[in-house]
Amino acid sequence: MRRVAIIGTGMTKFGENWEQSYRDLVVEAGIRAITDAGISGDKIDAGYIGTMASGKLIGQEHVGALIADYMGLNPIPITRVEGACASGSLALREGIMAIASGMKDLVVVGGVEKMTDLSTGEVSDALGGAGDQEWELFMGATFPGLYALMARRHMKDYGTTSEMLAAVAVKNHKHGVHNKYAQYQNEITIDTVLNSKMVADPLHVFDCSPITDGAAGVVLAPMEAAESYTKKPVEIVASGQASDTIALSSRDSMTELKATKIAAEKAYTQARVSPKDIEVAEVHDCFTIAEIMAIEDLGFFRKGEGGKATLEGKTTFGGDVVVNTSGGLKAAGHPVGATGVKQAVELTWQLRGEAEGRRVKVAQVGLSHNVGGSGATAVVHIFKRGY
Repeated sequence: MRRVAIIGTGMTKFGENWEQSYRDLVVEAGIRAITDAGISGDKIDAGYIGTMASGKLIGQEHVGALIADYMGLNPIPITRVEGACASGSLALREGIMAIASGMKDLVVVGGVEKMTDLSTGEVSDALGGAGDQEWELFMGATFPGLYALMARRHMKDYGTTSEMLAAVAVKNHKHGVHNKYAQYQNEITIDTVLNSKMVADPLHVFDCSPITDGAAGVVLAPMEAAESYTKKPVEIVASGQASDTIALSSRDSMTELKATKIAAEKAYTQARVSPKDIEVAEVHDCFTIAEIMAIEDLGFFRKGEGGKATLEGKTTFGGDVVVNTSGGLKAAGHPVGATGVKQAVELTWQLRGEAEGRRVKVAQVGLSHNVGGSGATAVVHIFKRGY
């Protein structure tokens, strides 16, 4: 198996991008990634695109062909990959395997979603398909409702408080201020979160990630050839994926995501590192409770201590591990198909020393964590500075 490196990155501004279409977004991010890699499109062997709900959101299926066409990449094969909100990381994983296997030498990976053209209710219905349609969505469960159940149980079992949940949002907004691509670049307070409208008790509006348009892309190459393209390659040293039951009611526990734990264990073993070696992490904070559970399931903190650790500043600069320097899903935004690739872009910038205003100094090892649905799919990647 060959080692794999990121040699180029690109992304669009995340937010309510009214003037840009789905194809505009993915073309912008893709061209930026290819340009950053210093290559021309005709050098690419294949592409993978992560997108969750293009059919329901914009009425467009056959996305791989669309992107090959509008990126000017025909006849290069472009394959769509879907895994709910983990679609971007799954596309990245496919690209990694294509390079590692030796079947391809240069691969472009993208993630995109155009979500703001529909009403909030219509978007919620589209996202609801990431859960158990028959036993959850049809019965009235929403994703805020499912994560609220997790939060309530975490509160009961471990004493987690609404202030601890709010601290996640406050920290991620503070990080997002320094990310010019973030949907929200404003600081908030714990009172801001606690005084915002209740969505699903105990989750307020400011405990929830927003509806977002955006795209991100990376170019992959064999590590052995990476330095012929860039002076700052970033190696992807591990890729772990796992699954769990799609319905929350069928899980062994409501306070942990088994798929995250298994995917992380696979990634740590493959990379030959431990949680203590991770200096910077992009984790899936679709709701504030999701980040608290993630930093526990990834082994950064013991189960039940994630909320307290966040409140005490252990997940920001100067803490034990810096989490969501991009602003996370909460502040940077969550165009669901793009999130996993955006995480890879952010970590590449961190390890290159290019994350202006939010750089984790001398960071050598980073981790991304992307979840599909309420935890039925989890993907963990580990990155190392390759120069």
